[in-house]
Amino acid sequence: MSLATYGVLKARILDRKVDPPTDQSPHYQVLVTEGEKKHRIVINVKSQESPSDLLYLVDDSFQHSILTSLQNLSAGFHKLEHRPGGMALDFIRGNLFNPEDMKPLPLDVPGAGNDLKELIDLYIQRALQSEDAIVYAFGASWGPESHKSDQYFGFLPGSGIHDIHMNQGSVGKFQQDNGVYQDGGLLLQFPSRNQWIGIFLAFQSQCFHTDDQTGNIIKSICEKPPVGAAVQIVAALVNPLGADSGKETVTLLNVSPETVNLKGWALADKQKINI
Repeated sequence: MSLATYGVLKARILDRKVDPPTDQSPHYQVLVTEGEKKHRIVINVKSQESPSDLLYLVDDSFQHSILTSLQNLSAGFHKLEHRPGGMALDFIRGNLFNPEDMKPLPLDVPGAGNDLKELIDLYIQRALQSEDAIVYAFGASWGPESHKSDQYFGFLPGSGIHDIHMNQGSVGKFQQDNGVYQDGGLLLQFPSRNQWIGIFLAFQSQCFHTDDQTGNIIKSICEKPPVGAAVQIVAALVNPLGADSGKETVTLLNVSPETVNLKGWALADKQKINI
């Protein structure tokens, strides 16, 4: 089942808020306007599935054939068809970027400019400070909710767009939203600088090998056991009493009958730093 309300919202940015990183499913919230109407863009910054860090790619000189069509759109939400040749995004089939260039980035890390919420905020703030910046948000719309004010920015009627991420290759409870030519994303246009910026997000639990009709995973590729699955960590002494230099140990067990070459293997901490 694909996203029934998939499309693109063309608007100008007014404000933004970030959910606390302690929330179970935190998001980056953006208030936008298209004349007298307001909407909220909801951007995932953490996955409910493990691994929790999202994959991201930012292209600050984005070029694509859809840009001319986007510029010609009027402000507001436009529903898009799930097909090639239109304005709908598809991370796998749309030649937007190389999916292998996407990298994981944590939601919240101590320090400045080193996590996903700060990265998104950098570009949203840049658009806020620009007199002519335009945002194009691809995803699934909701509303208008005529008797319900927006929970973050208080405008009425409440409305907005979410699923600003890849919307295919999911499994489990999220498989129902799979489809082709319906991926989410943010494009920021700065006309005075003749610049387009593309921001693309995906979940590490998703697979980039999907069926051309359903957007579901191709099981023969996506469900192969990971390399090294025959090697298991059975014990670890990570903080021995006293001086621990040279005394920390990790015990591996090879459960296969074959010899496993550990050349190139490494241990990394939760910040992905080799130790």
